[in-house]
Parts: sequence; structure tokens; C-alpha cells
Amino acid sequence: MDLTKYENKYVRVTDIDGYTFTGPAIYSGSEFLKHEYGGEEDGLFIEDVLIYNSQIASIQEIAMHGTAELWTEHLVLRRHRPEDADTLYRHLGTDPAMSQYSGWNPYATPEMAQQTVRDFIRQYDDPHFYSWVIDVDDVLVGTIGAYDYADGCIEVGLSVIPDWQGRGYATEALKRVLDYLTENEGISCVTAWCAAENTGSRRVMEKAGMRLARTEKGALTVGEKTYDKQVYEYRVKDQ
Repeated sequence: MDLTKYENKYVRVTDIDGYTFTGPAIYSGSEFLKHEYGGEEDGLFIEDVLIYNSQIASIQEIAMHGTAELWTEHLVLRRHRPEDADTLYRHLGTDPAMSQYSGWNPYATPEMAQQTVRDFIRQYDDPHFYSWVIDVDDVLVGTIGAYDYADGCIEVGLSVIPDWQGRGYATEALKRVLDYLTENEGISCVTAWCAAENTGSRRVMEKAGMRLARTEKGALTVGEKTYDKQVYEYRVKDQ
């Protein structure tokens, strides 16, 4: 069975013993599995469960919408939990860089962080609401979300805790979300913006495949400072 086509797809797998596993599929080749687990064939990870090719009785791709759990090589993008609020306040809310170029920090106080997380959780029933925690080995390292869906277009934004920046996680998370929004959700255009001086955000968007669409001169005012606003786009035709 060709399992490569199920990479990063939502699947329902039934094994030869009759057990069923549902979730995003991560494909692993036979060489890797032989080295790491002593197996002799390729297989799929469904979350933390490894199912070898010969153990699969049936596999079906299923449609998942909204804030579905997403996996990458290094990350899990999962839904917010109430206990995330404290971490978001301590590591993002108290970081001046969080609002340096935007003037916006939804985690600035413990109460704001708690309310923000409650609002995210409340909206998870909306199939066009997307808000994930970026998780590395059960450690919250950032957030990514997509908002204000209208006319086939949506805006994406992300934040990574300073101690976890510079490791490629922001780009990896953004690439996965862009793929999910366009391929699975049928959204034709994804936008994002940053201040022209925010070189880190610009690099992340460009590495993830987004293209600079326009520069709006003096469009951002934060405190006493004014910045040019750079708007990036990712469209299906760009892939």
C-alpha cells in the first residue's frame, strides 16, 4: 500500500486487530523505522501510535475543518487549553517585543490572557475560526492563528516565545497552516502583515512562501512611532 499519499492528511486507520485510530498521519520510511524501531517496512504515525504498513486493514482520508490538530516534523499545532493562559501571560504578555510593532498584546495581564484563551476555545465550533498553540514535546512555544475570514480570504498571525525563536519553528508552523488553509479548507488567499522594520517576521513569511503584495507608507502608528506596513499574500496559484 502506498502510504506516502497520506502524509499530513487526516485519516481513519483500522488495523488487522480491529482497532481504529483517527488523526493526522505522519509517514515514515522503512529505513528510518528499521534504524529507530527495528521494523522492516514503512508505516504511519497517528499521533504517538506507529502502525506498520502490513498492520493496516483499511485506511480512509477524512475531512477535518476549523482548528484541527496539525503535525509537522518537529511540532504539534493543537487547540488552546485553559491552563495555557498562564504560560502565555508569563512568556508573551510580559515581553515588550510582543507589541513593539503592533501595539497589540492580548496576553498583557493574567486576566486578559485568560479571557483571550476562553474566547479562542468558545469559537472552536466555527469552521472558519483557526487558533493553535505551537507545541514542541508538550511545551508551549508560541501561537498561530487565522482570523477574519471573508470572500475566500483570511489573515494569519503568529508569535513565538523569545527563548524558542531562531530555531525555524515559526516558519515550520506557518508553512503547515498555509497548506492546511489552502489545501484542506479551500481558502484561496491568506494574508499577513508586519512593520517594515520587523525583519524577523518578514523573513518567516518569505521562507514560508508568502509574497510581498504591497507596502502601505506610514500605515502603522505605535505610541509615538510610525512604521510602513508591509502586506504579504499566499495564494493557491503561488504553490
